[in-house]
Amino acid sequence: MDMAVGTVIKQHLIDPEICIRCNTCEATCPVQAITHDSRNYVVDAAKCNFCMACIPPCPTGSIDNWRTMPRQQAYSVESQLGWDTLPAELTADELAAAGVAADAAPVVEPVAPQLPAAATGETAFSSAAYGATLPPWSAAHAYTNLYGPKAAEKTVSATVVGNVRVTEVGKDYDTHHVVLDFGVMPFPVLEGQSIAVVPPGVDANGRAHHPRQYSVASPRNGERPGYNNVSLTIKRVLEDHQGRPVRGVASNYMCDLQVGDKVQVIGPFGTSFLMPNHPKSHIVMICTGTGSAPMRAMTEWRRRLRASGKFEGGKLLLFFGARTKEELPYFGPLQSLPKDFIDINLAFSRTPGQPKRYVQDLMRERAADLGPLLADPNAFFYVCGLKAMEEGVVLALRDVAKLAGLDWDTVGAALRREGRLHLETY
Repeated sequence: MDMAVGTVIKQHLIDPEICIRCNTCEATCPVQAITHDSRNYVVDAAKCNFCMACIPPCPTGSIDNWRTMPRQQAYSVESQLGWDTLPAELTADELAAAGVAADAAPVVEPVAPQLPAAATGETAFSSAAYGATLPPWSAAHAYTNLYGPKAAEKTVSATVVGNVRVTEVGKDYDTHHVVLDFGVMPFPVLEGQSIAVVPPGVDANGRAHHPRQYSVASPRNGERPGYNNVSLTIKRVLEDHQGRPVRGVASNYMCDLQVGDKVQVIGPFGTSFLMPNHPKSHIVMICTGTGSAPMRAMTEWRRRLRASGKFEGGKLLLFFGARTKEELPYFGPLQSLPKDFIDINLAFSRTPGQPKRYVQDLMRERAADLGPLLADPNAFFYVCGLKAMEEGVVLALRDVAKLAGLDWDTVGAALRREGRLHLETY
């Protein structure tokens, strides 16, 4: 890259005060220009090609920040990782001192995207290229950022009204269902949105803890219908891979809360991972672990509508994966849902004496049912869980399309364009 004195660039930066560390930007960047450490998400100026793929999915707008910089003075990844706030825009005098002419225009030199190879090694494949950034056309209006992450902006206080374990007791995991009540403070949320909790205290360096994002697990009219509350599905890891005790700051804090405790919350966030509301719309939910939270919210809202007689038709299919039955959240309640209401498919990868099975395996087994839904403009697909599952799931959808005689390039483009395939992995 030319480092000529006087050349200026529009450097893409992430505001560390607003960022809630949700990993959406890094997951969607097609050139791997975004990276992170335990503190900040940052953009590498040498890799960013200004494709803007990361802008629409960002729930807070923290990604949409720019600084006019002399190219040779562009902020390095290392310097960005140490920021607590964004630096101010350089003044005209500072730019002039760096040899930048007053009328110099920023230049953009696109970098050719380097997409990851498919798991099969056949062709270059990017699962993120098929994820929609627009919600379904019939989704309800989502309110966002009512309470902001900046220090100068207000959080809202919520009261813990419930905290129960939703998996069997294990030595290396602990998953809880936590219900927060907002009292008289406005906090409207929809299925598929998220909130962030601000843990109290400071880290080892004396800085306030970052907000921790959690998907809402309750429907729009509350965990308890008609009350201003939301529920969250929270898993804390108790041991690392070497069997050593670990305690994540936010999830450990949340799992230990008692009824009556107060929690500081920001949000809500999310404008695209929303469910369709039109009659006869179908929903296919694919998740692992606590990725089940938004799926629980969608399922419960449909269940309540059905009970009230206000919803006609529409299939619900769930592909849910965990290591074992004991680690699968809400296993008991899932068994009580009517079979004519939801089609449940469970995959366990660590059941003793059984072969490993993943959600993508189940999807291929149900190709005869999924194929018609891929071609149906009223069918919507939602994927939530660990990042490692995303590519396998989208590849499975591609295989299902081929088995159904569909052209994947056409189908995949339609899924994204029409807001029908939503990916939320971390």
